[in-house]
Amino acid sequence: MKALLFLLAFAASLVAASCGGPASGSAADSLNRGLQAQNAGKIDEATTAYYDTLAKDPKNKFALYNLGLIAHRQNRLVAAESFYRLALEQDQSMESALFNLAIVRTNVGAPLEAIALYRKVTAMDPNYADAHFNLGLVLRGVGQNAEAEQELATAQRLDAKLVAPATSATPRQSTPSPSR
Repeated sequence: MKALLFLLAFAASLVAASCGGPASGSAADSLNRGLQAQNAGKIDEATTAYYDTLAKDPKNKFALYNLGLIAHRQNRLVAAESFYRLALEQDQSMESALFNLAIVRTNVGAPLEAIALYRKVTAMDPNYADAHFNLGLVLRGVGQNAEAEQELATAQRLDAKLVAPATSATPRQSTPSPSR
């Protein structure tokens, strides 16, 4: 992972150089530019700002997470997983990264790892309805029906809008806004 952080910092310096040099200001300024661009749907601009953030602060969990979120939304699951894992190296209790990593692991056919990740999330926040819901769906998918129904019931108790279909369904997706 250290090699990947080095590559990310190197890529950030290349991106900054191709844009006329790194933007002035702090890592927080770059992160804020990235958040504003991402919220405005300017994904290339956001990506550049997040790489600039990493050039100034290679361990910035929010820039790493948001790059993961962008990759995830673009269905670049290998990249998304890498960024989420890098964010988690900086903060093992970053619920949003754990939750989204669990979704990625489900989508790539690793349900047992996804179950473990969702369990970490629900242990940290027992009221995280979407995590209980997704955990229930994945448990159902691996045939652990009794435990699945408990998780789905918990999800519905926490959020009445969460009603599990009679068959497996796609897990609820990541939160729509970037993290800071």
